Amino acid sequence: MVIDTRSCIGCGACIAACDLENDTAWREGKRRTHVPEFFFGEFPNVARMFIPRLCMHCENPPCVSVCPTGASYVNEDGVVLVNHELCIGCKYCIVACPYNARYVDHRIRSVDKCTFCFDNRVVKGLEQPALRLVLAM
Repeated sequence: MVIDTRSCIGCGACIAACDLENDTAWREGKRRTHVPEFFFGEFPNVARMFIPRLCMHCENPPCVSVCPTGASYVNEDGVVLVNHELCIGCKYCIVACPYNARYVDHRIRSVDKCTFCFDNRVVKGLEQPALRLVLAM
């Protein structure tokens, strides 16, 4: 996944689109997508930058290699997913993720993360990401 961080203005549209598309509204302080704000430099030369943080669907994902049950896996299209029925909630994948993109969703009793809209958009042949839907409204 590639994100042009120079284009991000911190509006939160990507967060809203993800929440709406996946019914993953803010739960216990966790979301599939988050956009932290960073400041660089010293006064009066300070720059602000927003960096969207979500699963980058790594080519060699460390979260998959540490999963003891195989719940974390890479599908045939290269999308990193979680089989919620196999997940035992050990949190090894959360620790291994270099993007801090995973969290425990107590509602589904499993680790959760960005799915690249695979089940609800990609397999249906719909445009991705879901963000485009929010911007068109």
